[in-house]
Amino acid sequence: MTDKVQGRAIPDEEKRLERQLCFAVYATAHAFNRAYKPILDRVGLTYPQYLVMLVLWEKGCLPVKTIGEQLDLDSGTLSPLLKRLEQAGLIGRVRDPKDERQVIVSLTEKGAGMQCQVSTIMSAIGEATGCDMDEVASLRDRLQRLRANLTAE
Repeated sequence: MTDKVQGRAIPDEEKRLERQLCFAVYATAHAFNRAYKPILDRVGLTYPQYLVMLVLWEKGCLPVKTIGEQLDLDSGTLSPLLKRLEQAGLIGRVRDPKDERQVIVSLTEKGAGMQCQVSTIMSAIGEATGCDMDEVASLRDRLQRLRANLTAE
């Protein structure tokens, strides 16, 4: 039996779990989290905290809202992450003097000092993937295009 999508027949074999793109992406995301965990444990970060730190290392001081937009996280998810990073002494949060409704997040000296570890983390993950830099770039670009297509309105 076959179904049709966009006028094309979809063979039954393609309907199996292991053939689903969504499952491949989901399972790969979990594998990445497992690969990152021991590496990030050594520097005292969780994967979501690492992403926040990457944004701050790249962009500097930012409003909470901008960090959320960069990472596609809502404030209910982001606020506890920021609280833990602040408790660890890696970031500071202050109200924007120009707009008291906004909170500005900045790196502390300790947080900025951790940036030197990014290369080590990236090298370890790169090695774990078994991909060279060109393959990584190609996969990343294709996934970004896929995400853009899925989130287009």
